[in-house]
Amino acid sequence: MGKLDGKVAAITGGTRSIGRGMAEAFLREGAKVVVNGRDAAKGEQALKEMGGGPNIAFFPGDARVQSTADGIVDFAIEKFGKLDIMCLNSGGVQNTAPVHMMTNEEWQLEMDWNLNSVFWGMRKALNHMIPRQSGRIIVTSSVEGKLGKPGIPGYAATKHAVLGLMKAAAKEVGTLNITVNAILPGLIETDIVRETGPESAKMMGVETYEGLLEMFAQEAAIKRLNTVEEVAAAAVMLASDAAAGITGTSWAVDGGTLPY
Repeated sequence: MGKLDGKVAAITGGTRSIGRGMAEAFLREGAKVVVNGRDAAKGEQALKEMGGGPNIAFFPGDARVQSTADGIVDFAIEKFGKLDIMCLNSGGVQNTAPVHMMTNEEWQLEMDWNLNSVFWGMRKALNHMIPRQSGRIIVTSSVEGKLGKPGIPGYAATKHAVLGLMKAAAKEVGTLNITVNAILPGLIETDIVRETGPESAKMMGVETYEGLLEMFAQEAAIKRLNTVEEVAAAAVMLASDAAAGITGTSWAVDGGTLPY
């Protein structure tokens, strides 16, 4: 028997990296899963790689657009009859820069990607979960939701903001058997980190991409980067019945980086 038998989960940004790890872990624990991504071809490939079958489905769309954040909830309910677990995982940066160099376009992109997508998806999911008086919402924030490094001000600002949103929502639905929590990963060498890392390193005053990875590793007590699988394990726990009394919390999966 799996920890999530009979549950239905939806994951934004779920075809690769952290979201993909969550999807695979949820499937192993007996859940039915909808994953979202911008590229339909990559989405279909991800389904094949995860074994396909009737318990997993793909919803195409850009989570930075409200219709996608709303649409994945509607799709999951239409496909599987309900939604028990909403993982608001999609996020990132594109052309990050220090405050004095940040463009309006990048600032808005990061707001939509890291904060608005969480708000939209959370609101939509709660409107389904509240009448049922049951649900789990899991937000992917970051260690930068409590810290903040130079060169990534938009990322730090939005990852701080989702923690405030999470705490407020948890208080609003705490008596309805709905929990709202956030996971704060340390740096994980995902596809998007590989894509944006070299430029981000420069903005953060680090000479090389490899130097960026080493900087984050040395900040951790374990002196290494965390893995996708370690984040997914935390998501399974928060999504399970065992976590019914855990809400409004920030779960760091950062190897001991955060001081609080």
